[in-house]
Amino acid sequence: MSRRFDPRLYLVTDRGLSLGRPIEAVVEAAVRGGVTAVQLREKSSPPDEFLKSAARLKIVLDRAEIPLIINDSVEIAAASGAAGVHLGQSDTSIMEPRRKLGPGAIIGLSVETLEQAEAAAGLDLDYLGVSPVFSTPTKKNAGPAWGLDGLRHLRARTRFPLVAIGGINASNAASVLAAGSDGLALVSAICSAPDPESAAREMRMIIDRFRPRPS
Repeated sequence: MSRRFDPRLYLVTDRGLSLGRPIEAVVEAAVRGGVTAVQLREKSSPPDEFLKSAARLKIVLDRAEIPLIINDSVEIAAASGAAGVHLGQSDTSIMEPRRKLGPGAIIGLSVETLEQAEAAAGLDLDYLGVSPVFSTPTKKNAGPAWGLDGLRHLRARTRFPLVAIGGINASNAASVLAAGSDGLALVSAICSAPDPESAAREMRMIIDRFRPRPS
């Protein structure tokens, strides 16, 4: 089942890459610039701080009608009322988050190989996170990069929307979209930008030429 959400410009937060700025400030600026979805990723925060961050971001994003996706934690997603959860290959099975979050939740899954993508074919997902498309220091434990040819091959083999992540910036965004990605997930290109609003707006202009807003 496919829930309605717009994955075209998908911000993934990273507190350590945000130049000392509060996550909320970076997200608010990125929203003004045109991001269409936000994933809160808090790898090192204790659960109580993670939940507080999620609650604060949800207020910001609800005003803009932009979904909040929680990285890894089904419990935080449920407790915060987030729109959904993004899972890795080592996380819980898809059945648990669908049961806990309900049929309307957005659920994404990271895939690093074609075999992982093919294994996900029968799952009740909303998108695949294709990771990494290009090598990037923000994904230290990631497998080999898909590259544009790998992304094209995957596009021909799966029915799911694809959200590409890893080493994507204004110089290569158009080529990633042309290779078949439905959306671009950005971390440092927005979180580490001196002006996250301008960085998001630049990417959104590129995206809009390839992927008009869904009706």
